Amino acid sequence: MTARPAWLTCVESDPPALLRAALYIAAEHEPTLQPEQVLREFANLRQQVAAGLPNLAGPDLAQPLLRRLGELDFHEDDDLPLRPRAALLHQVLQRRRGQPLSLALIALELAQRLDIPLQAVNFPGHLLLRVPGADHLLDPCNGRRLYTRDCRELLARVAGPNAELGATHFQVCDGRALLLRLSRNLCHLHGAAGDHMAALKDAERIILLAPPNSSDHLLRAAIYHELDCPQAERFDLERALLLCDDEHDRVRLAQRLDELGRMGRTPALH
Repeated sequence: MTARPAWLTCVESDPPALLRAALYIAAEHEPTLQPEQVLREFANLRQQVAAGLPNLAGPDLAQPLLRRLGELDFHEDDDLPLRPRAALLHQVLQRRRGQPLSLALIALELAQRLDIPLQAVNFPGHLLLRVPGADHLLDPCNGRRLYTRDCRELLARVAGPNAELGATHFQVCDGRALLLRLSRNLCHLHGAAGDHMAALKDAERIILLAPPNSSDHLLRAAIYHELDCPQAERFDLERALLLCDDEHDRVRLAQRLDELGRMGRTPALH
């Protein structure tokens, strides 16, 4: 029986231990990492942040919290190409550079410890934050307030000029969705870096977290292809075919499976 991943236990706790979960995910890639030690050291960051916050009510401290992180040199990672360290939380804490999601996870953990109400918003391409009931969002990279016009401009930058802003872009992102998004980021970054074994770990985590769907099995099939694992590749292609609703895509997948069989890499599909 497969052992239950530590990060899954963390995300299902009440409240979800998101930073701890993210550190246990990082430990899947760096086995020498000790998440609990990093969390003990995180207490120092909490003290540094708290010392620089004004004397305001909790809801009014969200933006000062993010600005305080900026004063402590936490910023968006601008490396090109972006590397996995921008999403591995222990490295983000060390370097004080990361993707918006990574910085948001740090801010959410600090907000929880400081009794500041703060939510993640599943905005495409750039995770955002929000105080419940507020008329604006917050950029986790710099604390800037974002109103509707700002969000429309941000969406055009990350999704193209024809993208239309809608209610779905402002949905609250729960702990499971945050870890799913983190795993997708890591899978992309590891794949772009050519580390297919690391990308496979992320793809397997995605399948654990996400509802069954064709695209995630296709993603893992592509990684197995890079690793020259035809039987595993075929397994995911077959699962993708079973979950696919689009007739054109079903035909294409069936052709791929047939080609795989005719190449002699796997037994023919019957």
